[in-house]
This record gives sequence, structure tokens and C-alpha cells, in this order.
Amino acid sequence: MGHSTGVHDASSSAPPPGTGPGEQGVLLAAPPAAQRQVGVPGVELPVARVVLDTVVPHLDRTFDYALTPELDQAAQPGTRVIVRFGGQEMRGWIWSRSATTTHLGALSPVRRVVSDLPVLPDATRRLIEAVAARGAGTRADVARLAVPPRHATTEDSMRHQPPAALPTWRRPSPEGTWEAYKGGPELLTDLARGGSPRAAWCALPPVEGVSASWIHCVAVAAQAVLASGRGVLVLVATTERAEAVAATMRRLLDEEDVVVLSAEHGPARRYRAFLKLLLGRARVVVGTRAAAFAPVHRLGLAVIWDDGDHRLDERHAPYLHARTVLELRSSLEGAGLILAGYSRSVETQGLVERGVCQDLEAPRELRRAAAARVVIPAAELDAEGASGGARIPSLAHRLLRRTLSTGPALIQVPRSGYAPVVACQACRRAARCAHCSGPLAMTAQKRAGCRWCARPAASWACPHCGGTVLRMVRVGSARTGEELGRAFPNTPVVVSGAREGHGVLRTVDASPRLVVATPGAEPVAEGGYGAVLILDGGVLSGRPELGATSEALRCWTNAAALCARGGTVMLLGLPDPRTSQALLNWNHALFARRELAEREELHLPPAWRTARLDGPPRAVEALLAHARQEGYETLGPVSVAPAAGPQADREAPSVSMSRALVRCPWEQGDELARALRLFTRERSVRRDEAVRIELDPTFLW
Repeated sequence: MGHSTGVHDASSSAPPPGTGPGEQGVLLAAPPAAQRQVGVPGVELPVARVVLDTVVPHLDRTFDYALTPELDQAAQPGTRVIVRFGGQEMRGWIWSRSATTTHLGALSPVRRVVSDLPVLPDATRRLIEAVAARGAGTRADVARLAVPPRHATTEDSMRHQPPAALPTWRRPSPEGTWEAYKGGPELLTDLARGGSPRAAWCALPPVEGVSASWIHCVAVAAQAVLASGRGVLVLVATTERAEAVAATMRRLLDEEDVVVLSAEHGPARRYRAFLKLLLGRARVVVGTRAAAFAPVHRLGLAVIWDDGDHRLDERHAPYLHARTVLELRSSLEGAGLILAGYSRSVETQGLVERGVCQDLEAPRELRRAAAARVVIPAAELDAEGASGGARIPSLAHRLLRRTLSTGPALIQVPRSGYAPVVACQACRRAARCAHCSGPLAMTAQKRAGCRWCARPAASWACPHCGGTVLRMVRVGSARTGEELGRAFPNTPVVVSGAREGHGVLRTVDASPRLVVATPGAEPVAEGGYGAVLILDGGVLSGRPELGATSEALRCWTNAAALCARGGTVMLLGLPDPRTSQALLNWNHALFARRELAEREELHLPPAWRTARLDGPPRAVEALLAHARQEGYETLGPVSVAPAAGPQADREAPSVSMSRALVRCPWEQGDELARALRLFTRERSVRRDEAVRIELDPTFLW
């Protein structure tokens, strides 16, 4: 073959394609072959070491190709190229160049350079390698997340644009922003001097005279970083929020270009934002999770807001959270890092306990002054008798009525739709789809259908008792809005959510109205809400999965932060007592600390490195046996339905799947990732069934 079979780095230990199953273990452990010099007239480093754009795990290594004098200038490390491999043309990236190779024969030439722009700068390539190693993945998988698809027209136009002069900044004052937090002024000073502080920040809700908005604080921190001649990266969960944050930062940084980088934007707009950063024409970027790899020149500060949001968790291999990517990037590039939110995730608290981040929190008296009054009316509801057991008791109705005399009120509902959970009227068992076993839901027109495959269930019959009548078990946001509309007939009722016809609302005015929203879809009210009503607290906090209480506290806190000063937050629906007390006391760091201590005792993430395995039973059992032999703790396997979620394979409901956990103390986490990565490559060589591996999952169920 024309490519090299030599090994050039630690990740190039897999055998070449075509190696037999009986030989692969020996070759994986074989030492690198001897290097030989390659000479091409007029080319100083004629060997291009290429990482192929492939999903095959055992091809995650560099392959050597020859460079002709015509491609010498264009084929720099980080550029996209086309090479010949296995009888076909494949895309790849030049990872490095060299004057030597381990291949004994003649090297195949690089066929073509797609573009001479190094879309993977040296810092990005090092980050890709670190992310792949952390998540037991491949470099090609990570590179596809890091680099948007090329848009040739946009690239040509950007090349001919003259670079704009970047403004200079002076060191800002912490007055009115960071002075409200212990260590805040020192953090700002360190950033302005070119330092790289790392902090876990529990932000206060914006209250005039007490605390500034988190965006204002981040903008001041950005000024400090810009004063030191470095760039800024801000990550948020959604494109809509990224647009809003960028608009505010442009207003606060009126001389600075703030670009938005999101995978939801069209190819031209996304690639234009990427090139602005790559070419050094912008140095402040706000984006969603994929923007964690944005090529910001001399990155000085990375900020992630509301890091507990599941939308920051990457859904593609190697399935790492954006928080983990920024943590690795901060270490590799010597940049500052701020993990921020109104609440504190357990994962962030783990970084604080390990000394990676400092705790940045406001004093207790400021927390009490900024936070809204939280009410959990257990005794009052008991005194009301039967009406106190209603989903929206008379106590809540009175609160809403008082609030509507002056302004809007927010009602947070954990589920969207009309009746997202229904059951058999006769035996009360949850109704499931006959085709994919997904949960049935009911629309406002009283029509039942599957929430996963969307098939109607007009002829549904209970497999347990034969009943054909359905009853509502859980009420969603649409049904809640309908009930409130009947209770308050002269008041506008607005429902905000992704499944609504108008989608998620960003803002509402200060006029009296009832706003019903699911977590993450709450619009911001002008002047704040006079009251925030949180319904069905036990639904979020009582889910049978790891991280349910932390997620519940995060959702409740984000809603409570929208309440105006002097307003009231009422939590209903039998919430978890410890979680509700954390909201009542507004002490999120203490809650996260206690949650982390519990997980340490139970050997669960993030206290322990944990890998969740999903795949065919035989493959999962083989991996578990290998893990036990290496001394790792294992749990499982257990059988799971193939339609265990909305992304499951609905066309093959009879295929059995298994799930298991492999875990180890945090100090051995890198060894576990290497072992799983090697195991995946070995199975790939033998063409065995693949196992989905997710390290450090945020949720376990």
C-alpha cells in the first residue's frame, strides 16, 4: 500500500487495515519501526502525516503520504486534503509534517489540498487529541465537531476582505459587577494582567443596587481580557440565547466585534463566523456547545453559562460535555475559565473539590438581598383541607390574583404538551405504544398517540386488562394553560415551549398576564415577574435517575431568578425536601457539596470516573470481563429495551440490548479511558459488534 504502516505517536498503536484477528494483539503492542529519511527536491518536510476522516476506530492514527513541490506551500499542518486509501479517495487533515517515515516502500502522494487555510491550528489539534483521549473516542469524530463544513464562496470572499483594526482596551473597574463576589475583584485583576484564573461562579439574580446581570459581569471580564491582548469565548445552551447574549455584549463592548457561532446557522453564516476567528478578525465569540473548539487567537478566558443544562452535552461521539472540553482547553492553552450559573452543578463542584477551580460566591447577606422570597407552603396546604391537595390550590390562586393586579406571573410546568402521560382507566397502568413501546400522550383534541414514533393509538387496548379507555396521569403546559384560562377568564394566558405553535418566547412586557412555560423556555419579563409558581415539584426531583435532584434545583433556580425583587416564588407538588430547602436557603454550593459527597460514597460520577456501555449483550459482557480482569469495578449488565428513548431504533424492536457500568477512582480515569479506547480498536479490527461507550455521563438511569 502507498501509505505508511509505521507508528508515530501514542494514538497510532493500532495495526493497519487487513491484519488478521489472530495477529492484531501482537501488532497493537509492537514497538515502532525504524525511521528512514525521505528526500524530495525542493521540499524540506516532504512527509505529510494525515488523520483520515473515518468512523473506523482502528484507523485513528496518522498515515504517511508524500508531498510534491506543487503542494509544498499549501499543504501545511491543519489543512484539509484528499488522499488515496484502500482503493478510494478519502478526506483527511494534515496533522504534522516530517522528513522521515517508517514505511518501507514508496509513499503515495497527497492527491489534493482542499484549501490552504489551516482550519485545525496547532492549539485545536492538541485539544482534539486531549478530548479524544478523555472520552475514549477518535480524533476524526472530534475534528468533525470542531470544524464546520467548508463554504468555498464564503472563504473566497473572506480572503479578499482587508483586516479591520482591533480596538485597544483599558483595565476595567469591578465596581457594580464583580465586587459583589468574594474574590471577584482579584479575578478581574488577574485577567487584566494576563493571568488564567479558574472559578466556579454562582451568579446572583440581577437586582438594582445589589447585583448586576451575569452578562454585564462577563462583559466586564471580557474587557479585562481584551486589555491583556487576548480573546474571549462564551458558551450557552441555545442559539437563541447566544444571539441575545451577543447582542448585549455588543452594546457593552461597543467597539468590539462579537461573533455568534452555532451549528444551527446556515453553512455560509457559520463558516464566516469561524473564519473571522481563524483569521484573527474577531476575538470575542458567543456560541453553543460546538463553539468550545472555536479558533480564538490567544484565548484568555472561556465562560460557560448554566453548565448543568443537558443541551451542552454532546450527542455525538465521544459524547463529552462542553464543560469538559473547556476544562481541557483551559489547561492546554493557559486560559482563564469561569463555570457559571445561578445554581452549581455537581460536576463543577467536583472541580472545586479537586482544586481545579476556586469557589466564587457572594456573601450570605447579598444572596438573601438578591434572591426572591421562596415559599414552600406544606403546613398551609394541610390547613386548607381537601383544596390543599389540588394541583393548583386556592393558596396559589390567591397569589396569582394579587400579582395580576400589577404585572405578569410565571407558572413553570415540568412537562410540555397537553397530557404527556396517560394510563388505562381500568387498571391504571401506563399506556405504551404497541409498535415501539414508547409512552402514549393525549392532545387537546383528546387523540392519543406515541411520543416517540408519532403513530396514532385510536384502537389502543390495554395488554394487561383489555381496557380501551385512557385517563390523564400527568398534565402538561398546554393543559395547564387551558385550566388557568378558565380560572382567570379575563387574563391573557401565554404558553411558551418548543412544541407550541409560536415556539419559545424570549420576552414579555410588564402588562398583567399568566405565562406558562417548561424549564428552559421561560421568557424574561420586563421588570421581572411578581410571582413565580413552580408546579409538580416532585416530578422533576423524584425521577429515578442520577442527577434528578440537581437538575430540579437548576430548573427551579432559573425560574426563581426571573422573579422581581419583592416577589414570591411558590414551590408546589411534593418536591424532594432537601432539594427544596436548597432553593429556600439559596445555597447551591452547599447542596452540590453534599450531593458530591454522596456520590463519592456510592462510587458514582463525577466523584468516580464512570463509563456507561450500551450494546449487544455478548459484546457488553466481553468488555465487562476485560474490565474486571484489569481490576475495574463493574455493574451489570442489565437488559434494556431497544426503544428505551426517542432516538432508539424503532424498526427493530425485537433486538435485545444490554447496559452496564465500568468505574474507577478519579485518579485512574485516564487509564480507564485508554483501556476502553484500545478495546474499541481491537473489536474494530476484528469487525466485531460495536459498543457505545460514554464516559462521565451526566445522567444515569
